[in-house]
Amino acid sequence: MDPASLAALGRLEVISRWIVDGLLAGLHRSPKKGFSVEFAEHRTYQPGDDLRFMDWKVAARADKWLIKQYEEETNLRATIVLDVSRSMDWKSQPQLLTKLAYAERLVAALSLLLIKQRDSVGFIRFDDQLRSVVPPKSRTVQWKRILTALGDPGSGQGSDAAGALAQAGKLIRRRGMVILISDLLLDSQEIDDTVHALRAQGHDVTILHILDPAERTFDMAAGESEFVDPERGDSLAVTPADVRELYRATVNEAIDEWRARFSGAGAFYEPIGTDQPFGVPLRRAFAARQRLN
Repeated sequence: MDPASLAALGRLEVISRWIVDGLLAGLHRSPKKGFSVEFAEHRTYQPGDDLRFMDWKVAARADKWLIKQYEEETNLRATIVLDVSRSMDWKSQPQLLTKLAYAERLVAALSLLLIKQRDSVGFIRFDDQLRSVVPPKSRTVQWKRILTALGDPGSGQGSDAAGALAQAGKLIRRRGMVILISDLLLDSQEIDDTVHALRAQGHDVTILHILDPAERTFDMAAGESEFVDPERGDSLAVTPADVRELYRATVNEAIDEWRARFSGAGAFYEPIGTDQPFGVPLRRAFAARQRLN
């Protein structure tokens, strides 16, 4: 369904539940074995094993001391990092969501999806500084904390993505997943170094590059127009038709460069248009969870 049409149907909580219910097909299991709720197999008793997990029926019947092993449900630790700088609060057409509004609904749905999978989810909002930091938790109430954080003030000038990603790494004490949602109008070298550092720590990193459709096509109205940078205030008078082809080529080159940079670091990168259904980026992000497990 069209994102803007879906967003008009109810509150963020309602929309997110609807999106997730449409995607969730059941818990995905990890290959690890532990003492959980679903039986997996027997193994021979070894000194020191907890006798609570002894299969006494088998012991009485066959005189074999066997320990019950259970399938352990995956418990991933993830942190979602959202760019709330001024460049995100923009849309090219009235019927579209701003990049930020689209990303906020994506955060709400993705965090709910992970919590329903019994994963721990944290959340960070940033612009030129950290605006919200919610440490990872797996309880249902965590989703409400994330929704509350989405309403915190922000939209400062600039984007300190490197600092936000570094903080995300600190929130995950063991191997986990970091998901950055941003329009990537920021310093490429700093974020490149930070992604490499996160990968060196063993974290899976996914970058969802949020783009308004016009940022790729430059299908603006004819005639001379003034374009203003919302973060620095710089302005430039341009006739879109005169530079459209060069602009498109430049944007495609930039996307290819981002893809090469992140691929070289071992991270997953996906450009996402704000006119795409929410299920598309959710499936991309959730595929990263499956790879990590």
